[in-house]
Amino acid sequence: MYQTLDSLKIGDIAYIEEIRSEGSIRRRLLDIGLTPGCKVKCVLKSPSGDPSAYLIRGAFIAIRKEDATAIIIKGVEQNG
Repeated sequence: MYQTLDSLKIGDIAYIEEIRSEGSIRRRLLDIGLTPGCKVKCVLKSPSGDPSAYLIRGAFIAIRKEDATAIIIKGVEQNG
């Protein structure tokens, strides 16, 4: 079983293992530096849980739950 980016809680840190998105959203994620091995920290979740904000390579990026479910993570460090 694998974990996806949307499963992170505020304060949790993980590393990207794989991006399963396709098309333009995949290109956008890669363009912002979301690549395999990249460290990601969940910093904020909206009250409804969608979208969530992540710290990625020094920038805060909001990612919709729909897109975060296609991002496989590993090495989760729970800090919250």
